[in-house]
Amino acid sequence: MSLLEVQSFAAGHWRAPDAHARTIENAVTGAPMALAGNDALDVAGMLDYARTKGGPALRALTFHDRARMIKALALHLGQHKQALYDLSYATGATLADHKIDVDGGIGTMLVFASKGRREMPDAQVYLDGPVEQLSRQGSFLGQHICTPLQGVAIQINAFNFPVWGMLEKLAPALLAGVPSIVKPATATCYVTERAVRIMLDIGILPEGALQLVAGGLGDMLDHLTCQDVVGFTGSAATALKLRSKPHLLQNSIRFVAEQDSLNASILGPDAAPGTPEFDLFIKETHREITTKAGQKCTAIRRIMAPQDHVDAVIAALSDRLAGTVIGDPALDSTQMGALVSNAQKRDVLQQAALIGQEATRVFGDPDAVAVQGADATKGAFVPPMLFHCDDPDIARHVHDTEAFGPVSTIMGYRDTDHAITLANRGGGSLVLSVITRDPDMARAVATGAGALHGRIYFNNRDSMGESTGHGSPLPHMVHGGPGRAGGGEELGGVRGVMHYMQRTAIQGSPDILTGITGTWVPGAAEAKAPAHPFTRTFHELEIGETIHTSARTVTLEDIEHFARFTGDTFYAHMDEDAAKRNPFFPGRVAHGYLLLSFAAGLFVMPDEGPVLANTGLDNLRFMKPVEAGDAIKVRLSVKQKTPRNEDYGEVRWHVTLTNQDDDPVAEYDLLTMNARH
Repeated sequence: MSLLEVQSFAAGHWRAPDAHARTIENAVTGAPMALAGNDALDVAGMLDYARTKGGPALRALTFHDRARMIKALALHLGQHKQALYDLSYATGATLADHKIDVDGGIGTMLVFASKGRREMPDAQVYLDGPVEQLSRQGSFLGQHICTPLQGVAIQINAFNFPVWGMLEKLAPALLAGVPSIVKPATATCYVTERAVRIMLDIGILPEGALQLVAGGLGDMLDHLTCQDVVGFTGSAATALKLRSKPHLLQNSIRFVAEQDSLNASILGPDAAPGTPEFDLFIKETHREITTKAGQKCTAIRRIMAPQDHVDAVIAALSDRLAGTVIGDPALDSTQMGALVSNAQKRDVLQQAALIGQEATRVFGDPDAVAVQGADATKGAFVPPMLFHCDDPDIARHVHDTEAFGPVSTIMGYRDTDHAITLANRGGGSLVLSVITRDPDMARAVATGAGALHGRIYFNNRDSMGESTGHGSPLPHMVHGGPGRAGGGEELGGVRGVMHYMQRTAIQGSPDILTGITGTWVPGAAEAKAPAHPFTRTFHELEIGETIHTSARTVTLEDIEHFARFTGDTFYAHMDEDAAKRNPFFPGRVAHGYLLLSFAAGLFVMPDEGPVLANTGLDNLRFMKPVEAGDAIKVRLSVKQKTPRNEDYGEVRWHVTLTNQDDDPVAEYDLLTMNARH
């Protein structure tokens, strides 16, 4: 039987393995199945290809263009995911595991595509925070912007998620406008290669935007510059070896790591046996031990329960583990497949033996594993193993040894402070979960353990119907952790995109800032509207287009009518003496929302036109009270335009209300949806 040749995609060409290729085994049978690796790859040429072809092409697109591209890639992958499922059985994973990897990766891309359209501008510059006023009169301002790095994202991924692990890094890099060179773990690189081929086949990625190395990187990292980024997922030992390279240190090259993690789960004191919380704890722990055969960076490695409930947890969890069917992952009845390789099996058993020096194995015998549909002596099968450590305060291995498989250790705690101390003994983790309905305990854990855990997941009977689970990193939230977990943060929505961008402080006049950012800044030149802006389509409106309205005098009758009509009879509007005793008011004043209503009346066009809906307002502030007899007028300016679909786009208007002395009395951003044609 010929072996599958896993190819690299370098500088626009597929490259077959060479004589130095590594043999990959089938996790289920232990038999050789593929070859991967080519030591002759021109790694410097690959970097140059990405920098000169992929980078400029991606940076020429807007964030919205890139978001649409990412969405199209995700949908195309979704149409061909069965091919990825079929190939993934050889990794030892079940269909449920494939769905976490493949569907989870596709879902992650779709979230980034959505956030790119919803939270980022249809532009090439991202604004990070508000304008900073650096001068008294506002002629000299500051603004933080983010622009794409002009280098390459080198993405080194782990074996356990050959699709999701790639896509969680690729999506934010592409959205930022940075090309990627993907280096999957060799053991499962054949699945990654298939996913890359599927994405390239659609033909929408710019030339040089995506390359693949199946096998070793050679000396690629020695050719990086300060504009490049290394994203790494894997062991702490490998991360240390890579990030310690003198070239990376000398050039301050960004290194984002997600590595070993002794994640913990705490059963709250209130979650006694018989409660929904206790049952939830057993269910979640069982799932985290057995999913992907425990080969998850977020799997629960340490289980903490009140000392009085330890025996009940051991009994309930052992009973559930005993019902787990282990075997050929292609069989529908299999619930847990094999580890990725026999080499990984040996490593897991070695690490479990270290834990066994300090804890007693209470479930799972690796020498007597029952396997259906496969040969346990040839495939990389191990049973779920549960250990009990009766003295976790003096133990060392249970807190610093990660057996990257279905291995977990239970330990008792005396009180909440003790549980927090034990959780923190892991030296930093990706995720800590707490099953409790007690807000006081939740607050204590959040404040006492937050500094050592990248994510804290609380769950109970109130949220378990919709919760996503201890082990599910979501693209909306950061995925990373301090200390031994690597110190990095991936995902996290737009935060994840920032890993591939440079934050720069720009300073200058309002006109200069407007020209750079594409967003009108108060004080910049105003464009005179050829007609009322509400009569102009989304496409016709120009940034800075402004109208100044006539004035309207606010009367005491207006104030009293508004109070009676709305029911807002707050004393500052209705009681002269009480209002004067207030340090903020000279006497009775107009309602803030009355002023907003009058402002709308001054600038709104009543006739049917391109303005489809008022969708809200942002950044409202009232700066000076308005008394009866004051006259207010409005300046309305087109601040920003963001396309939403083919039919309409969002217009952000800057609205300033001033009085008869031209003093600002209120300011806000108005949001409307405007027809594009």
